[in-house]
Amino acid sequence: MRALRQVLWSCLAIVALVGTFAATAQAQGKAKYKHYTVSSDRAVTVTRTVLVHRGYNVVRVERVGATQIVYYRRGNMGRGKGKGPIQRMVIRTVRDRVIFEDAEPDVLVDIDIKLNL
Repeated sequence: MRALRQVLWSCLAIVALVGTFAATAQAQGKAKYKHYTVSSDRAVTVTRTVLVHRGYNVVRVERVGATQIVYYRRGNMGRGKGKGPIQRMVIRTVRDRVIFEDAEPDVLVDIDIKLNL
């Protein structure tokens, strides 16, 4: 009877672990965008702050309807090697959510932290 219980609990533990790994793998999908319930002005302000803090120079911010496009480039970081190529990040407003597109993952993590505070 005891051996049967051990086998049953072992099977249950294995099923729980497989379910956990499957959920983790699904959560790490390569999404192209992330959305928040904040105003687009706050999203642009936080994006500017994060980019400047990480050593980027914000070149310009264009508004095209409900979409805002932030153009930025890497600064020379004090090494005198010149500035990097211009990159862009798209901030769209869909219904009452703000969606970030074409953002670098490490920058998006900092934006996520700042917006969730």
